[in-house]
Amino acid sequence: MLQFDNEISVLDEACPARQALNLVASKWNVLIIYAPAGGPCRFNQLQRTIGGITQKMLTQSLRQLEQDGILTRTVYPTIPPQVEYELTDLGKTLIAPLNALCNWAETYYADIERNRDEFRR
Repeated sequence: MLQFDNEISVLDEACPARQALNLVASKWNVLIIYAPAGGPCRFNQLQRTIGGITQKMLTQSLRQLEQDGILTRTVYPTIPPQVEYELTDLGKTLIAPLNALCNWAETYYADIERNRDEFRR
């Protein structure tokens, strides 16, 4: 069983690892973290880049990621105001593990699809 500090299991609600996994378990959060990996993005740019996300969901997710210290939000004093979102140093540390997960998915997605097809039969 996976444990944090040899005391708390990742399956325990109080486990810090479980809390961190909850942060990236959202499909939207993963995509929002990826989008500004190359540099700052504006809200509309994020919404266009992340197909299918509603304005409300993007707003909520951005606020949560900002609160968690994964993104910074910078407001520029222009008319209309320009807002950019950028990964923090902490947020940038998520790119390598998320890349590993994407590589795993690319390697094994055909197996997953085959298993789904077999299950349906």
